[in-house]
Amino acid sequence: MVLSRGAMAAFRLALIQLQVSSIKSDNVTRACGLVREAAAQGAKVISLPECFNSPYGLKYFPEYAEEIPGESTQKLSEVAKECSIYLIGGSIPEADAGKLYNTCAVFGPDGNLLVKHRKIHLFDIDVPGKITFQESKTLSPGDSFSTFDTPYCRVGLGICYDIRFAELAQIYAQRGCQLLVYPGAFNLTTGPAHWELLQRGRAVDNQVYVATASLARDDKASYVAWGHSTVVNPWGEVLARAGPEETIVYSDIDLKKLAEIRQQIPIFSQKRSDLYAVEAKKL
Repeated sequence: MVLSRGAMAAFRLALIQLQVSSIKSDNVTRACGLVREAAAQGAKVISLPECFNSPYGLKYFPEYAEEIPGESTQKLSEVAKECSIYLIGGSIPEADAGKLYNTCAVFGPDGNLLVKHRKIHLFDIDVPGKITFQESKTLSPGDSFSTFDTPYCRVGLGICYDIRFAELAQIYAQRGCQLLVYPGAFNLTTGPAHWELLQRGRAVDNQVYVATASLARDDKASYVAWGHSTVVNPWGEVLARAGPEETIVYSDIDLKKLAEIRQQIPIFSQKRSDLYAVEAKKL
């Protein structure tokens, strides 16, 4: 991998681990305040967590849902332009044509909407005695890949449960992404078991940076998030990791390091396309 002409070899990434309340306007106001704080610390790409404007839960999705563009995403557009940053808007419950989606809106430094990612893989699990959850009872799945370009690199998007599906990350790597960002909210069962493992796996398999922006933990919530927002490099090393509390995680993304790793272990040129392939069925 060679850096494209004019591309910048390093930039600061910030992940906002937000403590979400039941008051939407407060969540949005505090999220924007933390975006400003991260930008003041030099972050050029900033991500909010999954469901940043609403409590996470089936009963909350219809109540808090809004269209895109709408009140929450308008605030994100304004703060992205004000701070001249790329803002990955975590996710919100999106209402569109009678359906609800778990949707991430991304805004550029000019405040324009760059891409909208609807969670592809819905969180339907049943771990007896620990956790049962079915997003599909209220949400519909998205059906498209979502990437956007920055002066630094191309970024691929997933939301939480999307990270479990290696094929999505592989498609993004094939399409030139060097950073994958997953706003998420793993729980106290799957979080300690799989959260970091999955991030390191996606990073090593595809020789990309992987970042996850989680909700902060609220032990009184109906769904308790694991927290621990994390950044992993293409070598599988954890560069930054939060605890459970509200915080901002910073990491400097070094694309020269990525290029070096891909040169040292050239798996992309060594794949046996005569034996196997992962292919996208849609653009």
